[in-house]
Amino acid sequence: MYHDSHNLLFRSPFGAVETGTPVTLRLKFDETAKPDSVFVRLWHGDSESLVQMQPADVSQMASAEIGGGCLYEATFSAPKTPGLVWYSFRIHQGGRTLYYCNNPQRTGGTGRLLDHLADSYQITVYERGFTTPEWFRDAIVYQIMVDRFHKGNSESSAKPHRDDAVVHQNWNELPCYKDGGGFARRLCNDFFGGNLRGIREKLPYLRSLGVKAIYLNPIFEASSNHKYDTGDYMRIDPMFGDLEDFTKLCSEARSMGIAVILDGVFSHTGSDSVYFNKDGRYPSLGAYQSVNSPYYSWYRFRKHPNDYECWWGVDTLPNVNELDPSYQKFIVTGEDSVTKRWLRLGAKGWRLDVADELPDAFIETLRAGTKSTDPDSVLIGEVWEDASNKESYGAQRGFVWGRQFDSIMNYPFRELTLSFLLGRSTKSGSPFDANELHKGLMSLYENYPRPVFYSLLNLIGSHDVARAKTILGEAPPEECLPLEQRAAYTARPPRNEIGKRRLKLAALLQMTFPGVPCIYYGDEAGLEGYKDPLNRCTYPWGREDAELIEWYRLLAQIRNGHACLRTGEWFSPYHEGPLYVLGRQISDGTDVFGRERANNTAVICVNRDPDRGHSLRLDLRWLECERVFDALAGYSEVAVRDGFLDVHVPALGAIILLKHKSDQFGSGSKRDVSCWRPRVDLCASCRLAEHQVKCDMARVAG
Repeated sequence: MYHDSHNLLFRSPFGAVETGTPVTLRLKFDETAKPDSVFVRLWHGDSESLVQMQPADVSQMASAEIGGGCLYEATFSAPKTPGLVWYSFRIHQGGRTLYYCNNPQRTGGTGRLLDHLADSYQITVYERGFTTPEWFRDAIVYQIMVDRFHKGNSESSAKPHRDDAVVHQNWNELPCYKDGGGFARRLCNDFFGGNLRGIREKLPYLRSLGVKAIYLNPIFEASSNHKYDTGDYMRIDPMFGDLEDFTKLCSEARSMGIAVILDGVFSHTGSDSVYFNKDGRYPSLGAYQSVNSPYYSWYRFRKHPNDYECWWGVDTLPNVNELDPSYQKFIVTGEDSVTKRWLRLGAKGWRLDVADELPDAFIETLRAGTKSTDPDSVLIGEVWEDASNKESYGAQRGFVWGRQFDSIMNYPFRELTLSFLLGRSTKSGSPFDANELHKGLMSLYENYPRPVFYSLLNLIGSHDVARAKTILGEAPPEECLPLEQRAAYTARPPRNEIGKRRLKLAALLQMTFPGVPCIYYGDEAGLEGYKDPLNRCTYPWGREDAELIEWYRLLAQIRNGHACLRTGEWFSPYHEGPLYVLGRQISDGTDVFGRERANNTAVICVNRDPDRGHSLRLDLRWLECERVFDALAGYSEVAVRDGFLDVHVPALGAIILLKHKSDQFGSGSKRDVSCWRPRVDLCASCRLAEHQVKCDMARVAG
């Protein structure tokens, strides 16, 4: 018995579907294993149903696809409300009851036959008509921690908003780590002086990297260096500048085609804030000071004033009640609310910190408010797992069902990429090859609605994880080193070189895979460092790795120069051992969203083997071309002989091949089905859904 959710023969349409969409599921049986009866078991919310399957009419199907045996099928309509549908198959055969379920990794694709019920397949059902901002899907994002990026020329003499602050006089010093008694008492009290004016001065540099959006870690007044303990949502932190600096940054960035996205920390505030005012620094009557405070209802006191709910037990970060009407009016619904005000002043979107700690109703209200202010603004959620099936606090979350986020921080992409390049899972240490990478990426593709999948913030580094180059250079586990050795650690040859070469491949996968690449400031310059605070070092101006920067610039030029690498279809014709090959294509004058875009095809080959190169024969008959262009070698011509191309991918190397040197316009809406002839050298389970659609069209066209 056989079912493959990645194959249109067995599940159509592929992946997530809009509400009310008919879905057909099929299960294949060998000739000797015909069932007495077979059912699809469906779960949606708390309801369960059985749909009996019937023998499928295979007269119009290609015999090569079926491969003998028989098919049973059932069609049902997706629910009219967004959510998750789970399915498996129940088979009655010769007095036995069997179940065909998802694989143990729950990645979709090929499942397994069991004598008991186990993991189900997932179908994400999202709001009909849901879309995400076009400009964001085409963007490259650059993440900046303002204090650590650049200290611009400024006459400001603002001091940190705390008495125990340490202000570094040397930009190139390491950040301090002062532990006041465990994680909950970490001080985060050292400052380098980076500011908004410094970002403005470096806008030409960011533009040279192909950046189309800047994501700023919190910029509002706060006591800490990271600013996740908001003191005043309505005021730029004085060390960063003032309102004029912010509006100038947004204006100048916009003139260069760069948007500014802000970090919204709305699940908690700082204890040292206008609203809580535990330290009495503000003239306001804070919730800590009095039950009569206008902000008292924002917080959850168990016993006033000292016993209150806080984020992860950190008493400087008191949690808020996001559904409190007064708090919602201040942050979201009021005419001059925090989220609306900063959008009007020039921001183009928000990234919401710790999204799984925000109630669904709050996020939905926030989305409605921001979209009413700027329909083209973007809303990004911080979720570390596959957000399509995320559960938190005992509830299934609707992050990507069309009523909340446009994009999610794609930490699973990071985990998959690093695991593949290292040849082992970064969590388990088990072997991890190209096939494992492909299964993980396909699971994301299957579970996320297409508008979200092409908007996912594909990151390799961030302020919450160790620097990518450090991980890829196989640095010793940080728990094995005392803090002093961690702080002093710098990779030496050969680890430095291998980390750098792997980082290049990670960036290449970022720039060529569907979604929005996000560069964590300084990764492109070769910064190293273990987790916080060592991953938050200052940008090494004057000490950059020039070779790495030029690599990022080249990749950005290639991505921005070819629409197929942004919103083209994708497929993987080969993924075995150390070699991962992916393809991107626009073939009919429109991209996956129906926008008019230039035709082109890219085939990207990545070899993660650090010891030797690998040769591969690519079947390019479906491209119907006599030559392709090697984008990493100045678009030099490479001859295709009789439809085949023999390539050699060097150790820790890659190749980007393009059908056209520059994108081809003018084909109109005519679909060239000939270039999607059935691939006889690929089994059905290897083809992705869109690839199969074209194959089917080619067969129909004869």
